[in-house]
Amino acid sequence: MDVADVPTSKSAHPRSGNDDASVEARDDKSPSPEEKIDHGTKAPDGSAGGQKRQQPEKKPAFGVIRDHPIAFGVGALVLCAALIAILLWWLQARHYESTDDAFIDGRPVAISALVAGPVVDVPVTDNQLVSAGTVLARIDDRDYLAAQAQAKAQIEEAQAGIANIAAQLETQQARIDQTGKQVTEAQAALNFSKDENTRYQNLVQQGAGTVQRAQQASSDLLGKQAALDAAIAANTQAEKQLGVLNAQKDNGEAQVRQAQAQAEQAAVNLSRVVLRAPVEGRVTKLTGAAGAYAGPGQTLMMLVPTDLWVTANYEETQLTDMRPGQPVAIEIDAYGRSFPGRVDSVQAGSGDAFSLLPAENATGNYVKVVQRVPVKIVFDKAPDVAIGPGFSVVPSVKVR
Repeated sequence: MDVADVPTSKSAHPRSGNDDASVEARDDKSPSPEEKIDHGTKAPDGSAGGQKRQQPEKKPAFGVIRDHPIAFGVGALVLCAALIAILLWWLQARHYESTDDAFIDGRPVAISALVAGPVVDVPVTDNQLVSAGTVLARIDDRDYLAAQAQAKAQIEEAQAGIANIAAQLETQQARIDQTGKQVTEAQAALNFSKDENTRYQNLVQQGAGTVQRAQQASSDLLGKQAALDAAIAANTQAEKQLGVLNAQKDNGEAQVRQAQAQAEQAAVNLSRVVLRAPVEGRVTKLTGAAGAYAGPGQTLMMLVPTDLWVTANYEETQLTDMRPGQPVAIEIDAYGRSFPGRVDSVQAGSGDAFSLLPAENATGNYVKVVQRVPVKIVFDKAPDVAIGPGFSVVPSVKVR
């Protein structure tokens, strides 16, 4: 018997009770969309199959929302909050230019010995914060004290020589005056002798005088001429000796200046036996120790000044709106904190342009690369943490 011939009445159904009610209720309803008769299926005996294919029940689109309203509301709030946060972040971030290619920079000072000698004291230790003028090391000063005393003695010796020459100059000047008067006296005697000789020569010619007296007058004239020549020579010699003494005086004054220069050099060397901090900073790379011998130019320690700044290598495309004076938030990686600062200046050239071997772009295979330009950023106030050159930072410049 085919399935289609089975009675569908209540009495013909094999079930009873609640089952009959459910069947009756199902008969009153039209077939659901999910219940379809597969007319292409046949029973084992060849008759058409009346079996129904069971399909999964589909819920309405808003069924999940109705079933879980709280979870959906929370998710919607979280999604909205995330979108708002992303929007606010974008609106805020677009005003800043940041880079992680940045570090603390400074100019460490090499504390080196300027004179040679054994180190007698190093009153500082590693990483100690010292102020300007603090004694960092001492070198044995006995050799330099002796050099200073010797230079002072040389000054005194040269000054004594000058005083001696000054006295000789006075004496020589007196001799010049004396020889000058002798020349005058000899000249007067010569003039008188000339007159006497002329007079006696005339008398001899007139027969009124004797030849002997005329010869005596002539001889006296020659003597007076010789005396005058001798006086003139003595005067000339005295004047030339004055020039020699003046030269000796100049030499003595030069010796004084030389001795004074040596004394100043000795004083400078003596002052260099004590090494002091030129600026405020921290002692690092301490190698000097008491008992070691220090030579000129030998570095005993490094002093890192507290006046530090940030060198940030920004891409050239980030410099469009960057100007000196703009505020900067400087985050130091070592401490995870930000410190306020400002843009000080932008280097006039990329970092590669000042390298030892700058790039040569005049080639056939040139590839354009975005350059990095160092930007100097200074702190508004020195950080209250220990930092030094090389610390990594992330600066964010507010450019808009």
